[in-house]
Amino acid sequence: MAINIYKKKRFTRPNLVYWFLLLYIIAALGWWFIALNMQNRQMTSYKLSMLSREDRAYVQKVQKIYNERDRKTASYIGEGLFILIVILVGAVFLYTAILRQARIHQQQQNFMMAITHELKTPISIARLNMETLQKHALNDAQKEKILKSSLQEINRLNTLTGNILVSAQLESGSYQLEKEFLDLSTIVKESCQDFMNRFPARAWHREITDAILFTGDPLLMQILVNNLIENAVKYSPPSTPIFITLKKQGNKGLLEVKDEGTGIPEKERKRVFQKFYRVGNEDTRTTQGTGLGLYLCSKIARDHNMIIHISANRPQGSIFTVHFNMNPA
Repeated sequence: MAINIYKKKRFTRPNLVYWFLLLYIIAALGWWFIALNMQNRQMTSYKLSMLSREDRAYVQKVQKIYNERDRKTASYIGEGLFILIVILVGAVFLYTAILRQARIHQQQQNFMMAITHELKTPISIARLNMETLQKHALNDAQKEKILKSSLQEINRLNTLTGNILVSAQLESGSYQLEKEFLDLSTIVKESCQDFMNRFPARAWHREITDAILFTGDPLLMQILVNNLIENAVKYSPPSTPIFITLKKQGNKGLLEVKDEGTGIPEKERKRVFQKFYRVGNEDTRTTQGTGLGLYLCSKIARDHNMIIHISANRPQGSIFTVHFNMNPA
């Protein structure tokens, strides 16, 4: 709670300064218009006082002076409105940019906190397991259980660091995309088997058509499949099943990962593919994560001319679907 108050105060100060300066500029513009208009009226009164009523062209000269006054007034109004519109448009763009930067900064801070926790947890568990093996005489079954737990945490750490590294390389453009002739069916099967070994208590439903051929980067396609399944595992209760489908649809292929979790609100479905973005409030969220998994899925899909989207699973949950062009068999 104290952190939230501090964040609000830190954002409120520049926000107040922004609105003060904007209102000051608009007030100065209004004062400029009033001053010029008053000066215009004073000049009109002065010119009228210089006229002689005995002059035969008196009426025409008076009308000319009034016409000149009205033209200047119209000119001031036009210029003032133009400047006001420019100020307001600039203010909107500036405020939008400030909010965007503040949101990115907050997401980066959330990412740093999340990544610290995500890195520390598997290291701590693996260390504790190794110390247990070192200090205690255990039977073979206990050793097997501890080693299995350690390997799972190391795999989790490897996946996390891999996501961070690949994300940075893709962002900077330094990653060399290698397009190879792949058997996507084999990649999905191996990924499913890995998750089934890690989460044996889960109910897994697979429908994987053989020989789905595709041209792409093998590492990135492995990351795409792993992240979609990892997301389904992470955001659905352990007692619910996960459905993984890879099949043909005409001359195209379809990869689908379905869960029965809490689901993603419709307004959030596009935003979850943004870098560092996570659904919910960072202070109350309990699910682990860094906000990189789905961003990488979206980036990898775009680089491979795939289409990825989210839909609701009825009665609850989410369906992640990837459409792609297959290679001819």
